[in-house]
Amino acid sequence: MTALKVYTLSNCDTCRKALQWLRAHGVAFAEHAIRTTPPTPEELGAMLAAYRGERRKLFNTAGADYRAQKLGEKLPDLSDAVALGLLAANGNLVKRPFAIGVGVALVGFDEAAWTAALGKK
Repeated sequence: MTALKVYTLSNCDTCRKALQWLRAHGVAFAEHAIRTTPPTPEELGAMLAAYRGERRKLFNTAGADYRAQKLGEKLPDLSDAVALGLLAANGNLVKRPFAIGVGVALVGFDEAAWTAALGKK
């Protein structure tokens, strides 16, 4: 079993770039469809801690679901528990790719950040 879980959306160009990077660098991972199996509340909590409590970084702020729910206005007033509950219940709200594993917590794809976190050159 691989330690790195990567949540993706099949038609997401950024996700495809991240998966291509992982394969090119020989990083073992398990891919999960973010819409059907969103990150667990525990994984979301670990990611929130890694991003020093910046909840907005975990949200797909460009997504239709985020805009439809007016989360840009509501997010500052939500508790962490409520915000993470929304993410766990709706994978469309989660910024992707979402990669989590032992010592790794990454949202979005930034090659330099992924290289630093995964120790690949």
